[in-house]
Amino acid sequence: MAAETEIRTFLCRSDNIGVLIRDPATGACAAIDVPEAGPVLKALDETGWRLTDILVTHRHGDHVEGIPAVKQATGARVVAPAKAGDAVPQVDVTVREGDTVAIGRLEAQVWETPGHCADHVTYWFAEAGLVCAGDTLFTLGCGRVMESPPETLYRSLRRFDDLPDATQVFSGHDYVLSNARFALAADPDNPDLKARFAEAERAKAEGRFLIPSTMGAERATNPFLRSGQPALARSVDLPPESDPEAVFVALRAWKNRF
Repeated sequence: MAAETEIRTFLCRSDNIGVLIRDPATGACAAIDVPEAGPVLKALDETGWRLTDILVTHRHGDHVEGIPAVKQATGARVVAPAKAGDAVPQVDVTVREGDTVAIGRLEAQVWETPGHCADHVTYWFAEAGLVCAGDTLFTLGCGRVMESPPETLYRSLRRFDDLPDATQVFSGHDYVLSNARFALAADPDNPDLKARFAEAERAKAEGRFLIPSTMGAERATNPFLRSGQPALARSVDLPPESDPEAVFVALRAWKNRF
């Protein structure tokens, strides 16, 4: 992440993650989703930052319900997926695959990443070295499939394959411990994962959360990004040489029951 980019993360609701991203060169500042107005406004008050934009990842209520109050308080521009239709309140700009969003001098590429829901988008800030993945990619996990076959989410996750290991991954929820327990069940002999689980437990005890993660950490420990590994195929009773997509589908079905 570029040194000049300023980030603030905080909890909203019970397990949503609020994120503020600020370009100090211009003072422009974006909230990634607004799960709840109070924590976003509190973070703005504490930092003294002025909110200029709200970047919406998807239309679900736990990501957008705070938008009206925050927009009223700040006048921020609301940027939302075009495919969300009128489900996101008070939208000013809609975006699709291939669009670019500017937050001051910071630029984010828009990826359509359906799977969790049909309208989901991800914001990739290449120069800043960070990606806002919403409910597509979590620390040690991935989103629940709600409006499509699981293969759709698998293809969306493949979009992250080419990101540098140092890329910071901001996800929409703190599901880290529950994701870690499943990951260990699926990949019990992974030493990096064991260390990551211990780190997650320490963070929880200290009132922290492992968000952002990095792409390097996720590649080493997230079973949904490791479905090409023979150990993960064996964990779902498939041959070691199985197609990674089929392994992913089996892992996602197992996680639903876990």
